[in-house]
Amino acid sequence: MSLVSDVEPVRAVLERPHGLLEGPRFAAGGELVYSDVLAGGLFAYTDAGGGEVRELLPKRRGIGGVVPHEDGGWVISGRTLVHLAPDGSQRELRGEGGACGYNDLGSTPGGDLLAGVLRFRPFAGEEPCPGQLLLLGRDGSERVINEEILWPNGIGVAEDGHTVYISDYARGAVMVVNLEGGPARELARSPRGSADGLALDVEGGVWVALGEGAGVARMLADGSVDEVVDLPAGFVSSVCFGGPDMCDMLITTADNHEQPELGGTLLRARCAVAGARVYPLGV
Repeated sequence: MSLVSDVEPVRAVLERPHGLLEGPRFAAGGELVYSDVLAGGLFAYTDAGGGEVRELLPKRRGIGGVVPHEDGGWVISGRTLVHLAPDGSQRELRGEGGACGYNDLGSTPGGDLLAGVLRFRPFAGEEPCPGQLLLLGRDGSERVINEEILWPNGIGVAEDGHTVYISDYARGAVMVVNLEGGPARELARSPRGSADGLALDVEGGVWVALGEGAGVARMLADGSVDEVVDLPAGFVSSVCFGGPDMCDMLITTADNHEQPELGGTLLRARCAVAGARVYPLGV
């Protein structure tokens, strides 16, 4: 029996034209937050008031990562790293700095920011070259953790506070890096498709979106694949946990089977295993 059940699209998002959706998060008030990488923008959906989608930040393209900030609002990626405050104001955390952009984001238990740095332009057809896993400390420090990941994607920190799981989309694998540095090792190859966004659960499982593999997979700490879940989309980009019991799943896609002319959407589901907490940032 599958750990995942009750997969349904979020209707208000399904019926709105979108491109490649990414950065799914559950806000503290129950809103569902997501980005549109290609068409641009950061959005939020709430069931209140008949269920509406509102723009938190229009037009910004390339938002592959979204993480809550302890002062409210969200830290988002793109060509730069920005804290978008609840009032809509923006504070730049790091500029381009020689990078082609920043993809997915993660956080440590101490509130430090982990960012995947791109050193090539994937949507311009450039060949992948090694990027960086970068740490921005809440104390203002900056440190490169690893430079072996070709196309850094989903980032999650295990409960031990040291083990970092990071997807390498170019390799189609989930990699493991120590927060203190050292070489990366391969946890597991994706059972199909590639390795895009990821989320951790409280039992140590690593849930990874399979990109063109049209689903999500759960990998165990020993590298074995526990389960592959088919989803109603051709490209699945990211996954996260939330809700009162942390058993709600939010999944982003680049397309959908129900109304394909409208592009990517959000899928909601339930999981029999609770997700691990994503720590708010203090940077």
